[in-house]
Amino acid sequence: MTYILAIDQGTTSSRAILFDEALHVTAVAQEEFPQHYPQSGWVEHDASDLWSTVAGTCRAVIERAGITAAEIAAIGITNQRETTLVWDRETGQPIHNAIVWQDRRTAAICAALREAGHEDMVTERTGLLLDPYFSGTKLKWILDNTEGARARAKAGKLLFGTVDSFLIWKATGGASHVTDATNAARTLLYDIRKGRWSRTICDLLDIPMEMLPEVKDCSADFGVTRNDLFGRPIPIFGVAGDQQAATIGQACFRPGMLKSTYGTGCFALLNTGATPVRSRNRLLTTIAYQLDGTPTYALEGSIFVAGAVVQWLRDGLKMIRAASETQPLAEAADPAQSVILVPAFTGLGAPYWNAECRGAIFGLSRNSGPAELARAALESVGYQTRDLLEAMHLDWSGESDHAGAPATLRVDGGMSASDWTMQFLSDIIGASVDRPVTLETTAMGAAWLAGLRAGLYPAQESFAEMWALERTFTPQMPESLRGEKYRAWKRAVAAAQQV
Repeated sequence: MTYILAIDQGTTSSRAILFDEALHVTAVAQEEFPQHYPQSGWVEHDASDLWSTVAGTCRAVIERAGITAAEIAAIGITNQRETTLVWDRETGQPIHNAIVWQDRRTAAICAALREAGHEDMVTERTGLLLDPYFSGTKLKWILDNTEGARARAKAGKLLFGTVDSFLIWKATGGASHVTDATNAARTLLYDIRKGRWSRTICDLLDIPMEMLPEVKDCSADFGVTRNDLFGRPIPIFGVAGDQQAATIGQACFRPGMLKSTYGTGCFALLNTGATPVRSRNRLLTTIAYQLDGTPTYALEGSIFVAGAVVQWLRDGLKMIRAASETQPLAEAADPAQSVILVPAFTGLGAPYWNAECRGAIFGLSRNSGPAELARAALESVGYQTRDLLEAMHLDWSGESDHAGAPATLRVDGGMSASDWTMQFLSDIIGASVDRPVTLETTAMGAAWLAGLRAGLYPAQESFAEMWALERTFTPQMPESLRGEKYRAWKRAVAAAQQV
């Protein structure tokens, strides 16, 4: 048997998953790592934690499966996107903690760039908005706030990368400074139409282009691991940002197909084919995947807080001990109460893009308690998803060759395992929700990219036929109640932005 090792480096944990020749999961290892919050709205990771947990889980999963490195044909990597690292080319030592995608410290930089009239140019080239979410202003902040950093960068002594680049650089012993098109597309520095780094934007942010990695297809030769890591070199043949990897794992290869992943945040991607669709409703235009030098584009809506709202109930309020407790609490909530939680802990993402907004709870009464808060937390994920899908519908229906939003949403990620949450999602969006048999779609996408290059897995069409449905959730909520609840959500969001 030959295997593919998928590395899934996420926001709160690193995971290693072994897939066999039939793309079945053979073994999994996972390790959480600390989050660092230096100030309100700031989120950082210690880069050594990212690397040590990846290396540790890879070794653990090989041992758990009882195989040797000689049986692994290739490695695929998927990663938290936009998280920004800068390290010394010679020593490999980061000059600052990794600034995480959730971090909002560059809100003032983004505001100044908008006020100076640069957002249209940036959006035209990158498909993105001027928001602290993306890597470019994080990189500028590190260079501005680390003594001597910009001079060292201009001298070629510092390297920039998203998490995939840093992991590959470490795994290859510094031999490869590379990324793939999907991660490059999230940096605010990459021209997604021309397929190259934008000198105009780099100059605007005063970022030396000598720092930037080489951009490759998602399925390509990214280098080989150093001998001492696993006992033999293993090629790295697949890389994609986590949401694009999930899009691939969900086999959303046809224009109009739509998936939504529920992890720390929630991310919906709509395949728009060979042509980038510029959003009129503050969604992002991005690269879904790039194969054989040809990009496939997508519209994306990003929610900053999905599964993180359950973590808040557990770690912040100490209201639950495990995420699994939220469903029975939600089921027990008083149906007469209408408690709404707007989980804008690090601002609001699409389609609002309000970096300064913070969380709020509406509709509390003397009888409100843990059950009502748990239900409001789970419902907030459905409401935010509907916000994204409505914006997508408006953008997509503006195209001449189709009729509008898809009738079915494919879901994955940890929260998709909750029947209650998925049923509410179907109810509030008024559409079917399809949950696949394999919820490891992000890791599967990375594995398929690597296995495709290694000659182990089939091409797109045959891979798409392997997608298997576990359950479909269909709307059960009356239309009148659906409208009433969503209007209440919109009022709550509007009020939260006024605080």
